Amino acid sequence: MILTGFPNEEAKDRALESLLGQHPFKSWQSGELLVSEEALPLLARENIPFVFEGLDAYGRVSTVRNPSATTVQ
Repeated sequence: MILTGFPNEEAKDRALESLLGQHPFKSWQSGELLVSEEALPLLARENIPFVFEGLDAYGRVSTVRNPSATTVQ
């Protein structure tokens, strides 16, 4: 899985529309999208601009999903 980013909300929306039903993905409110490697050529063919954030996405994603605990007093 590859973590990607988009320059604006319109590009992200176009990517989501293109991927829906064709490739698995995970989307965050931050604008990042976790996609399979096979999905990248589709984004390129559709002329959707994206930024390659990295292959080692799972370590970064786990910090987004599981923020550190807050002390409650």
